[in-house]
Amino acid sequence: MEAKIGKLLDSVGNFFTGADQIPWCDTDIVAGCEREVTEAGKGSSDELKSDCIMRLSWALVHSRRPEDVQRGIAMLEASLAGTNSPLQKREKMYLLAVGYYRSGDYSRSRQLVECCLEVWSSIVTAFNLFVPSINNCLMMFLLHCL
Repeated sequence: MEAKIGKLLDSVGNFFTGADQIPWCDTDIVAGCEREVTEAGKGSSDELKSDCIMRLSWALVHSRRPEDVQRGIAMLEASLAGTNSPLQKREKMYLLAVGYYRSGDYSRSRQLVECCLEVWSSIVTAFNLFVPSINNCLMMFLLHCL
């Protein structure tokens, strides 16, 4: 458990010191995600549309093109208010943090990372309240998956 927390703190530290390990995304991947969103809009389920939009948002904020990053930020900000799931909210806030980091707004990025950590803390607290008898192996598995 301590090793996981150490890795998390190292990742957050690297994030703010410029030793960024965040992947970049090429324009062909962005274009592919845009095609997916267009195709999903033609009668697909809402869940599929939402998944395609999240992939496009991910690709946009990881793009090397500043206009793509700004578009990704706008998409994520527009969709964040309608997000009910704490896990989806955390994912969108993380992607927003990446976008703001890539656009040079480091203070906003840091605020969003702190919000992500608060959401994670709330999830863990709620989980511990409702499942007090969970064993360490299962908790480690869940932490690894998230």
